Amino acid sequence: MLNYISGIMPALLSGTRMTLSIFFWTLICSIPLGALVGLGLITKFKPLAWILNLYVWLMRGTPLLLQLIFVFYGLPLLKPYAIIFPRYQAALFAFILNYTAYFGEIFRGGFQSVPRGQFESAKVLHLSYPQTIRKIVIPQVVKIVLPSIGNEVINLVKDSSLVYVIGLGDLLRAGNVASARDVTLLPLVLVGIIYLMLTAVCTIALRMIEKRSSVWR
Repeated sequence: MLNYISGIMPALLSGTRMTLSIFFWTLICSIPLGALVGLGLITKFKPLAWILNLYVWLMRGTPLLLQLIFVFYGLPLLKPYAIIFPRYQAALFAFILNYTAYFGEIFRGGFQSVPRGQFESAKVLHLSYPQTIRKIVIPQVVKIVLPSIGNEVINLVKDSSLVYVIGLGDLLRAGNVASARDVTLLPLVLVGIIYLMLTAVCTIALRMIEKRSSVWR
């Protein structure tokens, strides 16, 4: 059994690298974009707020799997305006669009929870709106939204397995290939263990960040 495990581990580790790549870049891009969307959702400029609300409704109201399929298989069919993404870029694009919407809704709640008096105090101090957001609002919002963001981070680890539907060689696909080839469930058990390890690392890191954040208060 050990020989078999050592034989399939290179493929599983290669798939894990793909999973981590999707996870990392989605997180890096969608959190700041989500903060901007959150600000846009509460803006007094109604056309922008309406467009962003429609975007969030579409992304949260349809499955990520369907969005992946549409980006990779559907957009090339929209002639004469066809958009063709390579597999990896298609996955990243769909994931970033989806998670930006979720993070945007989380940040919207965070921004709305900041008392209006904070903005009035900032005006008394002659701070501009960007300075108010950056120096007063954002530090408070980050502490408020951390638990909700943590839940989405854990979901992202598991959702990354959906990229198999467009043929990317992620962790789950590597396990499925090995399991079908060798007619054994052991590769899928190893895949489950790796996912558990990834979520455990994320959980520990998030708890450390939340604990550090509570000290800042």
